[in-house]
Amino acid sequence: MMSQTTPAPDTATPVIQITGLHKAYGPLEVLKGVSMTAPRGHVISLIGSSGSGKSTLLRCCNLLENSQEGEISFEGEAVRWKGRGQDRHPADRKQVTRFRTNLSMVFQQFNLWAHMTILQNVMEAPVTVLGEDRAAVEERARILLAKVGIGDKADAWPAQLSGGQQQRAAIARALCMEPKALLFDEPTSALDPELQQEVVKVIKDLAAEHRTMILVTHDMRLAADVSDHVVFLHQGVVCEEGPPSRLFQDPRTDRLRQFLSATMAT
Repeated sequence: MMSQTTPAPDTATPVIQITGLHKAYGPLEVLKGVSMTAPRGHVISLIGSSGSGKSTLLRCCNLLENSQEGEISFEGEAVRWKGRGQDRHPADRKQVTRFRTNLSMVFQQFNLWAHMTILQNVMEAPVTVLGEDRAAVEERARILLAKVGIGDKADAWPAQLSGGQQQRAAIARALCMEPKALLFDEPTSALDPELQQEVVKVIKDLAAEHRTMILVTHDMRLAADVSDHVVFLHQGVVCEEGPPSRLFQDPRTDRLRQFLSATMAT
């Protein structure tokens, strides 16, 4: 008699798939055919020197920047494009809005609204963009603020918080959208070393929950600790990639060895 098995959940389709992406600003080509995959529940770290294309790739992923060539897919659905080259842009604005509501981005600068309390900042997008019930959103927002360690700051103004607290508020705001993936663009680089650790702890906790995340960082220890896969960008191309245990302990390219030697020494 043939045994029956329960079908496994669909984890085969990546949350984000980027193929052959090109991005230029006039004559300056920043991305030169980059491909990257973010499987469900995985943390992907993008590392590389300044100007390598890391943040540009992240912004293209969230459609904050238009690429000139290549494909971007979210949960198997490809972005529909109109035009070519420098004139290329997404053809379906509703699709863009839907993608963005499922890809929450945390920026280097916290970008909190100064005229709103921390609680109001966290609640704003789910209420105004998604049209969710305010009471339900407030309950979720308070839980998330407690989760990132600033539950007692709900009624404070952004200017009353330290940089680390503001960044944790920005992470709570991103989480309140209940996204399919979180995109972090240098989330600790604007902070003093002591405050960085507050944010690093939150990111590590999120990684332990198997959330899908793409992390642009100069913090090699953070990348090594939380990543399932690390992508090393150099001059707009993927120079090397692999699991952190291999990439950091046994780099195969001279350029990555040089980069790690310089960054680990600082």
